[in-house]
Amino acid sequence: MADERTLMGRYCNGDAQAFRELYALVAPRLLGYFLRMARDRALAEDLLQVTFMKIHRARGAYVRDADPVPWMYAIAHRTFLDEMRKRQRARVRLSSDGHDVPEQAAHISGKAADQVDEPSHDREIAKAALAALDELPPKQREAVVLTKLDGKSIAEAAAIAGTSPGAMKVRAHRGYVALRKALSTEGAQ
Repeated sequence: MADERTLMGRYCNGDAQAFRELYALVAPRLLGYFLRMARDRALAEDLLQVTFMKIHRARGAYVRDADPVPWMYAIAHRTFLDEMRKRQRARVRLSSDGHDVPEQAAHISGKAADQVDEPSHDREIAKAALAALDELPPKQREAVVLTKLDGKSIAEAAAIAGTSPGAMKVRAHRGYVALRKALSTEGAQ
């Protein structure tokens, strides 16, 4: 199987099969990123499709022979931010007339919480970890998700987030420290 660079080059040249192969390679990683950031499977799947539509429209701007994955993650990241801004604006409008819809509890796997059968200890650990991750400032949460959960290098995470590697290191470190503190406090209770 060809690598992402080769497939992206072929896709830019109009090869539909190359797009299918590229999608099969990259979509699961982008979906995982969206699931960890949005914590909602339906939203993550929608964002994935929007991201690939944007990739398709922007393929003419792709720099040939460059690794397309950071470029795709940057598009995914901007798509996520756009959606969160749009939802924030909608939430403000919804809150003003008092018709908020409660969120449904979900397991870390994305399944409904009442459909998962796991030991209560594991459930509590996952709940504490997600709560601690949710309490991080957005930039620190993104750094932790990209570097620890998605396994990206500092350089890759920085490229995705549109920041310098130094800034990404600081964000990630502060996020790890805050998570350790939150989880150790949680365990002491």
